[in-house]
Amino acid sequence: MGAPTVTETVAPENDANPGNAASQDTADVIVVGAGPSGATTAYHLARSGLDVLLLEKTAFPREKVCGDGLTPRAVKQLVAMGIDVSEEAGWLRNKGLRIISGSHRLELDWPQLASYPDYGLVRKRDDFDEQLARQAEKAGARMLERCNVTGPVRDERTGRITGVVAKLGEEKRQVTFRAPLVIAADGNSTRLSLAMGMHRDPARPMGVAVRTYFTTPRHDDDYLESWLELWDRRGGQERLLPGYGWVFGMGDGTSNVGLGVLNSSPAFKDLDWREVLRTWCAGMPEEWGFTPDNMTGPIRGAALPMAFNRKPHYARGLLLVGDAGGLVNPFNGEGIAYAMESGRLAAEVVGQALARQTPYQRELALRGYPKALKDTYGGYYTLGRAFVRVIGNAKVMRLAAEHGLSHPVLMRFVLKLLANLTDPTGGDAMDRLINGLTKVTPRA
Repeated sequence: MGAPTVTETVAPENDANPGNAASQDTADVIVVGAGPSGATTAYHLARSGLDVLLLEKTAFPREKVCGDGLTPRAVKQLVAMGIDVSEEAGWLRNKGLRIISGSHRLELDWPQLASYPDYGLVRKRDDFDEQLARQAEKAGARMLERCNVTGPVRDERTGRITGVVAKLGEEKRQVTFRAPLVIAADGNSTRLSLAMGMHRDPARPMGVAVRTYFTTPRHDDDYLESWLELWDRRGGQERLLPGYGWVFGMGDGTSNVGLGVLNSSPAFKDLDWREVLRTWCAGMPEEWGFTPDNMTGPIRGAALPMAFNRKPHYARGLLLVGDAGGLVNPFNGEGIAYAMESGRLAAEVVGQALARQTPYQRELALRGYPKALKDTYGGYYTLGRAFVRVIGNAKVMRLAAEHGLSHPVLMRFVLKLLANLTDPTGGDAMDRLINGLTKVTPRA
């Protein structure tokens, strides 16, 4: 089996009065999907006093494909939600990033900034996602698990979304929920967005991530670890792939070991990414135990939708957050921080909009959401798309991997750029340079 297939299946359109709905419920806002983006959105909406219905198609705990490593950007959002991120609460802290390429090995601490904490975290996604969803419930959101949204309810005259149709519980009972606004937080597949005519832009970058867990003595580590050399060795040739491998100690006797690769490589569609991971792990030191016998679960894969690869982020009563809107960082494949940030931003816009007195004023406020996303990430993501194209050239990737790590000052700059960790005002010379670049780069 090769890379996980990215497919788009549009759910059937539902009219405003589905005759076979077994029950109905209403809310101020419906949030579809209780992952990091949906849970964060629901939390902040509920905290503002709105009646929020959070619909999750599976039941917690449930697994998601992820590296499980959180940068300081994500930590900031967790703190804003009132999550206890102490080690006593089960979080494993890390100091920064260890980068390995060939014989080079460089440890870079997270930068000291006014805007972000100076540490990252590690936590498995099944536990992580549930913590966020339960926090949204504590704030007042009403969550329904095993509630699989199958399509939108639309006003026949305007085409505006006015609710959703879903299958509820193990018996898959069809139900209808209504709200004047709906948030699509249903991930890369985002059937709801597709049913509303919001399709993926194939010109925007995509990635794929595959990972598994090993029982290993390397489970306790102060640094997230990134390996820059992933090779395609088919046909007797060696081609360096645009991506990286990772080893994230989980602190529980296991490590999350995986890889992420961009679609800018000609080999992207042809490679069996699970086999690339197996081959890469087989080349690791024997004492680390990255062998099939020590795997605690299967190799799983997922697509990484990057750099606003689905737009518009608001139309006809539907807002897109997280992976549904293609908010993954094209520089490093990080998605959780941007999922949570977009959720918080969407909640702020929706709260302001629903406080307006007229439909025109509400719509005017809602149309500010795409602009706010563009102002926040537009220039940075444009730089990221250029970065994706550049490292898609194997020669450039090889030069960067071979020579970059011998220059620690340069690599500190690269860390700030790739992790998007700068102070927006003030900061050091690196911050000012990165902020300046993102401001002058076109926001698209």
